[in-house]
Amino acid sequence: MAQSSDSNTLLDISALTQMKDTRVAIVATEWNDKIVAEQIAGAKRIAAQTGAVIAHEVLVPGSFEIPFACKAIWDNKENLSEAPEAIIAFGAVIRGGTPHFEYVCKAVTEGILQLNLMLPVPVIFGVLTLDTEEQAWERLGGVHGHKGEEAMIAALKMIRMKNEL
Repeated sequence: MAQSSDSNTLLDISALTQMKDTRVAIVATEWNDKIVAEQIAGAKRIAAQTGAVIAHEVLVPGSFEIPFACKAIWDNKENLSEAPEAIIAFGAVIRGGTPHFEYVCKAVTEGILQLNLMLPVPVIFGVLTLDTEEQAWERLGGVHGHKGEEAMIAALKMIRMKNEL
């Protein structure tokens, strides 16, 4: 399995230190709240290191509701100076004994894809799709890096890319 540490540049934030006051919104689920709280904490650590600002933080009941909330943040911005320059979607869907897992994962994945094609800002997929809770912790500071930090890095790199076009 590929790991974020396999790429020399993926986790490099040296070029992102000029992102002061860059606005990022976070949409996160209440479901699996301990896991999601650590995703958000990781994103906030990178924001603090780069000077980015968490402009909005919205909680939704579950992952299925994430795409609606991401779109609602964009649709309800007061003006462009307050609009987020990227949105990060955080959640954790853990496989159970029914097909519900597949339906939720497919819906949230396709919803975020549609938003990326529709909105003028990137929407970062930070939804963990897992077989076990143990896999979540492997991805939140364990052997597979920290997906909360990586999501904020991805958001800032996408903002930088858009600004450089």
